Amino acid sequence: MRGLSRRALFASTAAGAGTALLPTATARAKPKPKPKPTAGCASYRADYHFTVPDQWKNDPQRPVWIDGEYHCYYLYNAGYLDGAEGTAWRLATSTDLVSFTDRGIAVPKDTTVNGDVWSGSAVVDTGNTAGFGAGAVVALVTMSPGGGTDHQEQFLYYSTDGGRSFRNHGTDPVLANPGVIDFRDPKVIRDDDHDRWVMALAERTKVGFYHSADLKSWTYTGGFVKDGIGVLECPDLFRITADDGSAKWVLGVSADGTRSGQPNTYAYWTGSFDGGGFTADSAEPQWLDHGWDWYAAVTFEKRDPAGTLDPAARYALGWLNNWAYAHTTPTIDCDGFNGTDSIVREVTLKKAASGGYYLASRPVAALDAYVTRTVNLGDLTVDGTRPLDHTGVSYELTTEITWSQLLGAGVQLRRSPDGVRHIDAGVYGDYAFLNRRGTVQPDAGGTRQESHTPFDASAGRVRLRILVDRTSVEMFVDDGRYVHSAEVFPYLVDNRLALFTIGGTAVFRNTVIREFAV
Repeated sequence: MRGLSRRALFASTAAGAGTALLPTATARAKPKPKPKPTAGCASYRADYHFTVPDQWKNDPQRPVWIDGEYHCYYLYNAGYLDGAEGTAWRLATSTDLVSFTDRGIAVPKDTTVNGDVWSGSAVVDTGNTAGFGAGAVVALVTMSPGGGTDHQEQFLYYSTDGGRSFRNHGTDPVLANPGVIDFRDPKVIRDDDHDRWVMALAERTKVGFYHSADLKSWTYTGGFVKDGIGVLECPDLFRITADDGSAKWVLGVSADGTRSGQPNTYAYWTGSFDGGGFTADSAEPQWLDHGWDWYAAVTFEKRDPAGTLDPAARYALGWLNNWAYAHTTPTIDCDGFNGTDSIVREVTLKKAASGGYYLASRPVAALDAYVTRTVNLGDLTVDGTRPLDHTGVSYELTTEITWSQLLGAGVQLRRSPDGVRHIDAGVYGDYAFLNRRGTVQPDAGGTRQESHTPFDASAGRVRLRILVDRTSVEMFVDDGRYVHSAEVFPYLVDNRLALFTIGGTAVFRNTVIREFAV
């Protein structure tokens, strides 16, 4: 996927609940210059989430482990505020996936006749299969000579300095367009079983599979088709060991299921892969995030500091945004940038009691090392609304809510001093929810306000782990099978917190607030 640019003007009022920032045009419109950062404007830059240093970012590219650290590439537009189009790959490195060091442009744009660089993936060619040297980093990227989505092709860039800078391998594609619209986002993995490389490619409503011995010549082997969830983007393919010891393959895509009441995030299927084709356990996908803002997500290998691979876990991160309102954010005016990622998550595969498998997520463990303050509130009994004596705009809240008879319960996050504005997170009846309608937020159309996931109220309990930052909320329900991520833009004076119940009394047990500094 490619990053575009567009002017975003904002209209907000001091009228409380439901106030929305209003974009002046539809997503992916012709770019126009944007206002420069306002001097003295309060900062909306996240305290503990990754943000682009300036200008624009969208798709994260799958991070690669090189020389003891993760190389995290992402699409970056250096001319965003001036209305320029097109992206390069910018690089940040990290040893723990919480603190990142900016390394600048790695794959430049507009240095060949093919234009700017879109999404793809990088691999370490330890066996020198491509001929650039053992350990060379090879990136397969989508480019579209002439622009648009009707002539997308796959090109090769390579690095001989550990992934810090790349040069193009000629100007011809290594995988030419066969005459179709939407032919992009190559995800390359090593297939050790067949001693070759495998590529998963987004081809409108199909994921195509290809193989190669040298990363330069590719042969089509089959495809996986899924209609009804929009144009498929940013495919993902990996093998993982489940908690019952079974080895399973997972195929993922970024997709839009909103027309059928499904999320607009990362859809996935568990199944089997024979080196040429994927067979799903079920025709319908599961979703790794059920909120509105976790798009272009990638998963990647989990390694310890020595580089040892964990076959039973992966990491994942997504772009905290949505193409429906991608250019609507106060960070443009106040901080001169637009681009925030989710917290990195550890993902494991679990066997469901009812049969089948699902992915469960939790925030990366290294976040614990950045805790600056812990507030233990213990067990709190709530009947109605109970404000807490805590203020803050970025923190983590964990609690286990228990009850005997209840309609709903949860937390009012980023609550205004008068209690009018807030973000609600919790459970009600047979669903868990995250509702941003009551605060400033980007969805002017009103169709992306509250996200739902299934919940069994008969359990009489739910555990919530909620990450709050200046422009985001991420809620992990119970074991993390269901996660809700949402962009939010509360006024910075909205820093209160309250617990609530509906139709009964509940005890919020082991309630803890943690604050971070990165």
